[in-house]
Amino acid sequence: MANSTAPSSSLMLTYAASTAHTKDLTPSIITFKSNMPIFSIRPLALNTSGHRNLLLYWANPCPQRDPNQFVAAAMGDTATAPPPKPKKRISASLLKIDRVRCKRFLEIQKLRETEKEYDVKTAISLLKEMSSSKLVETAEAHFRLNIDPKKHMDQQLRATVSFPKAIGLTFKVAVVTKGGNFDEAITAGAEIVGGEDLIERIRGGFREFDKLIASPDMMVKVVSLGRLLGSRGLLPSPKAGTVTPNIPQAIEEFKNGKKVEYTADKTGIVHIPFGKVEFSEDDLILNFLAAVKSIGSNKPVGAKGVYWRSAHICTSMGPSIRLDVREMLSYKPPSNI
Repeated sequence: MANSTAPSSSLMLTYAASTAHTKDLTPSIITFKSNMPIFSIRPLALNTSGHRNLLLYWANPCPQRDPNQFVAAAMGDTATAPPPKPKKRISASLLKIDRVRCKRFLEIQKLRETEKEYDVKTAISLLKEMSSSKLVETAEAHFRLNIDPKKHMDQQLRATVSFPKAIGLTFKVAVVTKGGNFDEAITAGAEIVGGEDLIERIRGGFREFDKLIASPDMMVKVVSLGRLLGSRGLLPSPKAGTVTPNIPQAIEEFKNGKKVEYTADKTGIVHIPFGKVEFSEDDLILNFLAAVKSIGSNKPVGAKGVYWRSAHICTSMGPSIRLDVREMLSYKPPSNI
């Protein structure tokens, strides 16, 4: 019997009988687990009384195996490895992303050229043409900016845009104010109204609202929710228009989607909904240009070089349409809209 000891585990190998020869052995694999991977590849010779040497080999764990799993092989006659299983080949024309797309999406994406940059009017017309879902889809704008909010504090972007036409989305509004303004906020359409009690509910995990509006006299206590609401973009701020003494007006703007708050994500991309595909082309163009103007006027102080990198529009369930950035920035709507 051959014994091999380790600091935290011991190994007992089965051994061949004294009458066995190397050529009589059949290849066998013994697997075991150890918490201390200390073995290396080197041969170990066992001398049997009056017989041939039996060669045992230690094998390090393969990269494909568990790091704590070792293999000891008793080597006899050479064994042929089983043939590898043939790999399934996928046609190069079948893209991986297309395997999860529905037939409707694959058909409508043929209406636009992938690498072509469209002007604003043509892109809006194409956007309405590509809407083929049974639901009323939302028109979305996606702008890639030359900023890095994750590394530079002076390149963060958070602001609001006031649209000429309400975008057709309804938001659930919560208001933090003092008792004298409760009735005024409820009359304006706020679903949730409260003071310090609402702050405690939010601190306890309450999040059933889309916008949180606060009066200036309550911000001293609302600031304590920064760690809970800041990462979600729900913390009220004067720049976003969610801290205001005119609470009824703020409720009306945010609830009906006439004012939308946006922020640049960690990759420097801004996502803004600007209407429904059932809107007229003129209304969609006006709302889209309002979003472009707002992003341009709120350019971060730390932004360097070219500010606009790319711009796309799409429906909520359709492919994107690339825009010509230079034409977009210089586009002027017709005088009749």
